[in-house]
Amino acid sequence: MAPKVLVFAPTGDSHKFLEQNGCEVQLGNPQWHVPGGDYEAEYISMAKGAVALAGSSMRATPTSRRVLQALPDLRIVAKATVGVDDIDIEAASELGVLVTHAPVESNWGNIAETTVMFMLSLLKGQMIQDTTIKEGGWWTEGRQGAYVGSRNSDGYKGITLGIVGLGRIGGRVAHLMRPWNINILASDPYIPEYRFLEFGVQPVDLETLLRESDVVTIHVVLNKETKHMISARQIEMMKPTSYLINTARGGAVNELDLINALEKGTIAGAALNAYEEEPLPPESPLRFMGNKVIMRPHGGSPLRTTGPEAPAGRGAGQNSQWVNNDILKALKGETPEHVFNAEALPLWLERFKGKDLFVH
Repeated sequence: MAPKVLVFAPTGDSHKFLEQNGCEVQLGNPQWHVPGGDYEAEYISMAKGAVALAGSSMRATPTSRRVLQALPDLRIVAKATVGVDDIDIEAASELGVLVTHAPVESNWGNIAETTVMFMLSLLKGQMIQDTTIKEGGWWTEGRQGAYVGSRNSDGYKGITLGIVGLGRIGGRVAHLMRPWNINILASDPYIPEYRFLEFGVQPVDLETLLRESDVVTIHVVLNKETKHMISARQIEMMKPTSYLINTARGGAVNELDLINALEKGTIAGAALNAYEEEPLPPESPLRFMGNKVIMRPHGGSPLRTTGPEAPAGRGAGQNSQWVNNDILKALKGETPEHVFNAEALPLWLERFKGKDLFVH
C-alpha cells in the first residue's frame, strides 16, 4: 500500500512529484482556509491513515494537538513556508513527529525587500502623493508630511531605523539599508554580539529602540513571548512622527491597540502585510484609514517576470522541492534536512529510523 500524504494547503501542483514517487496524495478542502469555520473534524477524518501532512500556511484550521493525536502513524508535517505558527509544535515534539519548514531565500528575501519598499514609501509619503495626484492636486499638496528626516545633501542622514529581531529577514533589511547613510538600531536578546557587528547595527533594548526610531520594523517569530509584544504601552513610547512596519506575524502587534493609536495620532502611520485575522475582515478599520496605512496581502511578492524565462507556477519553487524531499526522506526512515523542532528527533529516530515505507 502506498504511503498516504494529506496536502492540507497545496502549493501549485508540486504534490504530483510525490505521486510520481509512490505516494498516495489527498488534497484538503479549500474551505479549511476560510476564517470562522469549524473544519477540524473533517481535517482529522480526511487525514486518517496519513503518514505525512504537507502544505503552505493554514491558520484558519491549524494542525492542532487533536489533529496530531488522531494520526498515530504520522511521521512529518512539512511546511512550504518559513513560519510554523499554524502547527502545535509542542504537541508534535511530544509525539515524536517532525515539523519541517522552508526558509529558502525566496521566502525570506522577498519579505526584507517588501520591508524596504514599505519604509521608503512611508518616509517619502508615497500614499499621500499618489492620492493628491489622483484627486487633481500637484506638487505642494503632495509634499505635506512626506519626509521625517533632514533635507540636506546627506540624503537620509538623521533617519533612525529600529529592527526588532535580527534573524534572516531583519539581518537582510539591515544589510540592504546600510548604504543609505541612516542610523540602524536592533533589538534581539537571542542573537550573539557578532551578528550586530556583522550587520553594522547598534544593539539596544526594545524600549530604547521604540523611543529613538523613526521607523520600527518587526521581524520575529510568533510564540508565547512575542504575542502582542507591540501593544498600547510600546506604541506610546514611539515618536508621534514615527512609523510601524509589520511584515512578520499579525499576532506580534496588538491590532486593536494599533488601530487606536493611528486614530489618535500616537504615531504617524503603519505598513502591514501580516494581520491578526487573515484574510483581513472586510469591516476592519485598517481598511478605512486612507494614507495612514499601507497594506499588502501576507507574503513578499517575488519579482514578476515575463517571457520564456517566467516560472511555470508556484509548484516549481525551491520551497516545494524542500517539502517533497523532506517528506520522501521521512517516509524512507531517514532524517529530513530542514527540521524545525529538533527536540523531537530522539523520539522520532526511535520510532521511525530505518523504517522504509517504500520497501515491501
